[in-house]
Amino acid sequence: MNELVSIIMPSYNTANFIGKTIKSVLEQTYKNWELLIVDDCSTDNTDEVVARYNDERIIYMKNIKNSGAAVSRNKALNVARGKWIAFLDSDDLWYPTKLEEQIKYMEKNGYAFSYTSYREIDESGVENGVEVTGPKRITKMGMYRYCWPGCLTVMYDAEKVGKIQIADIKKNNDYAMWLKVIKRANCYHYDKVLAQYRKRSGSISNHGYLKLIKWHYKLFKEADSKNSIISLLLTFQNLAYGCWKKIRYVKKVS
Repeated sequence: MNELVSIIMPSYNTANFIGKTIKSVLEQTYKNWELLIVDDCSTDNTDEVVARYNDERIIYMKNIKNSGAAVSRNKALNVARGKWIAFLDSDDLWYPTKLEEQIKYMEKNGYAFSYTSYREIDESGVENGVEVTGPKRITKMGMYRYCWPGCLTVMYDAEKVGKIQIADIKKNNDYAMWLKVIKRANCYHYDKVLAQYRKRSGSISNHGYLKLIKWHYKLFKEADSKNSIISLLLTFQNLAYGCWKKIRYVKKVS
């Protein structure tokens, strides 16, 4: 168990958080990784923060112009060399054993696509008592019902799945990627909390239903090339299963 892991990290104006995020990667018990950070023309001091971490495994790239997370993720994936592809946004955190445990789980069971549970933290890094899990097994149909995996917990086997590229959409671009990966491998849940998702004021989960409907429709119509009727049906199905997720897979913990 010593294959290279490529960690995909888009960044934009997260100077207040990215240092701790990088530190959570450096503290991984699994050491064979490369961290591919693509900065999307940040206007804060992200450059200075990243420069403090002098590790040859960290590769820092910058977009020529502000292009969005989809373009940044695609850029990182284009140069990724790892068998394993993992995702971590520049304001989220991993527990130290995240990579080691998830790879062991996937290798033991022969899985090519997996995700883990996570807990939410606020902007100051304090847990808010919310834990998010998900279905044990997600099929293609199940993934179209809802985006169950948290991006910060996902890992897939690039040798089996390939290098995925996604459409340039501003929201839900991680979901667009999972819809492509699921067509090549089912997704399995490792039922352990191994990451912390930083819930910020501008996150998609804090927007109203009208914006959610718009973004989900664009996802299915533009990124997944569905016709208008199918896109609308999938959008409203997503809203329904989103309510189910809150009941079944989001819980309060002490």
